[in-house]
Amino acid sequence: MRWSAFLLSALALLSLSAAQAAGLRAFNVPASSDGPAIRGVVWSPRAETPREIDARGGRTFFGVNDCPIVGTKLPLIVISHGRRGWLGGHHDTAAALADAGFMVLTFNHPTDTERDTSGTDSLAATVERPADIKRAIDYALQGWPDAAHIDAGRIGLYGFSWGGYTALAAIGGEPDLRKDLPNCQTSSLRACKELESGEKPSGPVVHDPRIKAAVIVDPYPVLFFAAENLKAVTIPIQLWSSDPAQKADGLSGCCAAPINDRLPAKPDFHLVKDAKHFSFLATCTPEETAKMAGICTDAPGFDRVAFHQRFHAAAIAFFRMHLGDAGTR
Repeated sequence: MRWSAFLLSALALLSLSAAQAAGLRAFNVPASSDGPAIRGVVWSPRAETPREIDARGGRTFFGVNDCPIVGTKLPLIVISHGRRGWLGGHHDTAAALADAGFMVLTFNHPTDTERDTSGTDSLAATVERPADIKRAIDYALQGWPDAAHIDAGRIGLYGFSWGGYTALAAIGGEPDLRKDLPNCQTSSLRACKELESGEKPSGPVVHDPRIKAAVIVDPYPVLFFAAENLKAVTIPIQLWSSDPAQKADGLSGCCAAPINDRLPAKPDFHLVKDAKHFSFLATCTPEETAKMAGICTDAPGFDRVAFHQRFHAAAIAFFRMHLGDAGTR
């Protein structure tokens, strides 16, 4: 598929301002014995003036297709989306990081996206998701045509919700995936039901020591991670939590605080007053709000745009502290 056609299809829901523009390139990991194909996009620092890209549904996207990447040996940030998410769910965060000089990789976890939910919440996902991270980094450093622009010694990870679980597992967490696990017996989570029925993970959880720092938001589920399961997680972490006061949605404020208490080294912890779980997703267009009110509607008085400005500034500062200054354009 031509890159232009792929971009218009994959980024159909995106809407960015010119201040959050970035170069965009296709990133497609081929299927292999290690797993299915992974479809992604790399956001990079750009030197050209952003242009309007007409997307489906009358949406306008600001950016530069196949823009020459500015700089060499740039730090790479990999973004892991939440359950049934997609590579564009955190597009403003990806653009902000790229605007600050980072290379940013967003991709679809193959069986847990909005279009393919066959692995959502499954025991298989607990193993496959962290494996996706390693496979994506392997390809970014060894198979991608623009690999020379990446500094293999400066790799960071961003994970939201199930992407937060993915991040914890990828950076050393050993999830407890056994039958009769406390709290799992009474859980409605698909992975718990599979464990209780006698199923076992398809293999060990893959860790990636190349990841040097992580920003983790509302990690879910956390019942697989007791303190002893996190003792090998030693890299710097910035941990964000939505507000437990918004817990009526069943997700907000549920999960970051327990992880904060269980990590062997205390992270840079942020609890965001009035934020809902989905307040960390990119700001919605009016069309998206009409279709996905539950995801797009914040608590009364909460300004998602203003919050994301603060959130991005903090994430950029954190990654610069632990991965080195990426530089500005």
